Amino acid sequence: MIVARFHLSRRSLLTAGGAVALGAAAASPSAAAAAPADNPVDTPTEALRRLQAGNRRFTSGHGRHPHQGLTDLHRLAAGQHPFAITVGCADSRVAPEVLFDQGLGDLFDNRVAGNIVDDLLLGSVEFAVEEFGSLLIVVLGHERCGAITATIDAIHTGGTAPGHIGAIVDALRPIVEPVLDQPGDPVENGVRANIAAQVRALSARSTIIAEKVHEGALRVVGARYDLDNGRVELVA
Repeated sequence: MIVARFHLSRRSLLTAGGAVALGAAAASPSAAAAAPADNPVDTPTEALRRLQAGNRRFTSGHGRHPHQGLTDLHRLAAGQHPFAITVGCADSRVAPEVLFDQGLGDLFDNRVAGNIVDDLLLGSVEFAVEEFGSLLIVVLGHERCGAITATIDAIHTGGTAPGHIGAIVDALRPIVEPVLDQPGDPVENGVRANIAAQVRALSARSTIIAEKVHEGALRVVGARYDLDNGRVELVA
């Protein structure tokens, strides 16, 4: 069943006591939407190709570091139009704008240890899909993921992670545990299983995302980042 939705705008997110906006500064009614510095991306396929081309530049040492200056920030103050959304790990080595050689206003980043799609992160992704018309969602996992490693350690030892780290382990446990007996490196198997699980979760748990995917207006992919060579490969 398709649930009727109300229009969600940045203006509706302002509080009476002060402006609190998600992802962009509040714009005046007459402000024109900021245009991207590069040629516009019109389809999910074009969005994916742009990211892949950017990653090739990064790994070859020929990054352009596009529109990352103060002038670009001023241009974007009126509004943003990120062409892709990332669901990535909070690991300090996994910065999407760097890996994909993109700039300000290009990507709507969502990062949390283990790239887990919980309710808050899902709401953030849905906001970008609805408000900005982003064309692509990339679930970006990476090798040697600490969250996956911690989960495997907890399973093997029967112990618990300290503090709120336990919430991460609890979320990953049902994804990682079934692949522990598979051939190969258990952390790598867990990373790949988690990427696939989070890709499935985005459409399974979100009517907004599922509808856009069905219409061909949005694509959801899973990708794995190699810490040794910087390459990003599609795995789901």
